[in-house]
Amino acid sequence: MKRIGILSDTHSYWDDRYAKYFEHCDEIWHAGDIGDEAIIDRLETIAPVVRAVYGNIDGANLRRRLRPMEIFTTDGVKVVLTHIGGYPGHYAPGIRSRLDISMPQLFVDGHSHILKIMPDREFNLLHINPGAAGKQGWQTVRTLVIITIDAGAVKDAEVIELADPPTNKPRK
Repeated sequence: MKRIGILSDTHSYWDDRYAKYFEHCDEIWHAGDIGDEAIIDRLETIAPVVRAVYGNIDGANLRRRLRPMEIFTTDGVKVVLTHIGGYPGHYAPGIRSRLDISMPQLFVDGHSHILKIMPDREFNLLHINPGAAGKQGWQTVRTLVIITIDAGAVKDAEVIELADPPTNKPRK
């Protein structure tokens, strides 16, 4: 059994709560738009395995270090991890053929800043977009996802909302 922490779209923003929520995870997956290599370096101090892909805002250093897509198997679950992927019924160009060839049980992407956890009956997989963990973008709630993989199946998914602490500004 493995616990996997999933995040995306940090856009160079580090929140100490990433470490708090992911400290008991066996792996951390970052679905791109990392922004700064230091984010990956810090995640590597939390979990024994960190898997990441670069996104459309990531510069040359991250593009040399990472690939645009990772396809791997962990605890019996085949995974496709990428940044721009779309979602069931609305996949980005090239994704449908990649899913058809790879036949994963789990497809993880980022980019939209919209949290989505949904099945795809056509490809017989679970799609996860963890939303955005950083502050860059239009999202009003920052999110992380933790899943449990056990004996070839995704057993559960927990969504964590990273609410910002209230400010002490006086009301008008």
